[in-house]
Amino acid sequence: MSNDLAPRELRVLVAVEEERSFSGAAGRLGMTQSAVSHSVRSSEAKIGAVLFERGRSGAAPTPAGARAAAHGRRVLRMLDALAAEARGAAPDPADDTVAGPLRIAAFRSAALHLLPPALERLTARHPGIVPEVRLVREVGPGTAGEVAAGRADLGIATIGTTSPVPPRLVGGVLLEEGYALVHPAGHPAPRSLPLVDWTENCTSYTKEWWAGQEWIPAARVQAEDDGAVLSMVSSGFGMAIMPELSLVGAPHTVEITDLGPERPTRDVGYVTTPELAPTVAVRALIRELRALRR
Repeated sequence: MSNDLAPRELRVLVAVEEERSFSGAAGRLGMTQSAVSHSVRSSEAKIGAVLFERGRSGAAPTPAGARAAAHGRRVLRMLDALAAEARGAAPDPADDTVAGPLRIAAFRSAALHLLPPALERLTARHPGIVPEVRLVREVGPGTAGEVAAGRADLGIATIGTTSPVPPRLVGGVLLEEGYALVHPAGHPAPRSLPLVDWTENCTSYTKEWWAGQEWIPAARVQAEDDGAVLSMVSSGFGMAIMPELSLVGAPHTVEITDLGPERPTRDVGYVTTPELAPTVAVRALIRELRALRR
């Protein structure tokens, strides 16, 4: 018997990991619970590791199970891409067409201000591509983690010394964002205001700059994301230090002050998997994103 996992077995692993239960996976896949259980046991025997901890509360993936599911999603996505690429192939590569979903993970400001013009150009040139954009908080694994786990084909991510492109992914820088001081318009002493902040991935340079500014107090208000921060500053709750993309279309009730040549910055780029990087859809989106940078 071959130790290779079949696509059907991979779909079962992914469904169990995402549903956190055998019964949930069975309902999702239109299988019986016993068939799902048998498939998982067969996969565990082939892999040689326990993939799920069974219990009354469901099926919790072990570290091996979480990794197997991530690889399974990526393999299944490549099978979809294989079919789409083959159907869209033309004698002249320049005439290649491709149809189907393109899954994109992006943090809020990138989804609002960076992606729309790139997607407009992408779908005009490749009308068969259907972008699926999910907002992901750029905290911890962030958007790159979604790509690594097989839940996104491409992520718009912060790339820096403390959040580099994860192992086994590829990517590149699209733009450098500078940070600026944002405060209620017309305030005579904005640096005396309380700080409004939120959690995000930053470079070590940004953190070092921040630590060296004695005038910056501890955050008095913590918000969920940069949009909430901007709204609070606009309402007069305090001041904030925010990256440029977050300030596109800022209301007239706030004032943006440059922090000077030593201002902190962060790089914004794209990440994808080595196997999806050569596909028509991913290459086309990267090309449009780079064109915006120019």
